[in-house]
Amino acid sequence: MSEIDKVQSEYESFLPRFKSAIISTVSEQGIPNASYAPFVSDESKNIYIYVSGLAKHTQNLYANPHVSVLLIEDESQSKQIFARRRLNFDCTATLIERDTNHWLTIVDQFQARFGEIIGVLRDLPDFRIFQLTPDAGRFVIGFGAAYHINGDNLNQLVQIRSE
Repeated sequence: MSEIDKVQSEYESFLPRFKSAIISTVSEQGIPNASYAPFVSDESKNIYIYVSGLAKHTQNLYANPHVSVLLIEDESQSKQIFARRRLNFDCTATLIERDTNHWLTIVDQFQARFGEIIGVLRDLPDFRIFQLTPDAGRFVIGFGAAYHINGDNLNQLVQIRSE
């Protein structure tokens, strides 16, 4: 297996390892906020978050749909703290209308993945599902091993080289 094939394989298996993502949003006043949310994803690498309308990050998504998503290797699993494996996507958030077929499909995926808590959240009218659609990204597996991900083909990695 070639080096790029190994990296590609690791990239393809990285997202499914996580149950929650760090999300960064920006308020109407331009103030950044970092938070996290449990998620499910689809084959197109869209990430769906199920969040309370009372949360700061949800209010920020209404004001500014641009969100950064970060999945990062646990510190205890990292061989080098300065080079933790990580995947980030620059995304655009779209609200999924409640009780539509799309919403029902996604909430069922949340139920399958996270269990009975979703039955409780389903009945809370302030909870919303946002689809986070990646526009671009970066996959880093170590020093000098960073790969750009273009939104036109989220499955293709392009190694970033210093000039």
